[in-house]
Amino acid sequence: MIVFFGNPDAQVYAVQVKQELSNENINQLSWLFGGADQISSDSINGDFIGPRAAMVTPWSTNAVEITQNMGIEGIVRIEQYQDAKEVSSFDP
Repeated sequence: MIVFFGNPDAQVYAVQVKQELSNENINQLSWLFGGADQISSDSINGDFIGPRAAMVTPWSTNAVEITQNMGIEGIVRIEQYQDAKEVSSFDP
């Protein structure tokens, strides 16, 4: 399952989890993402710049390790995506 945090008009964090997150874990993730709220949708519409679905980034590996140190279990992957309108250049 994938849970989204952030603002779909600027930046979104996609969190892949093995099981439902508790309210405490949601609050911890919100804090970790700089106060970004959970998005109560199963998908996000729009154009975003970020890593490919099959490519786990070093940023994700570090973010997942941080969540493990915070005591949050069951997170597989976290990736960050920017709204395409907010990005001036990127490596396609």
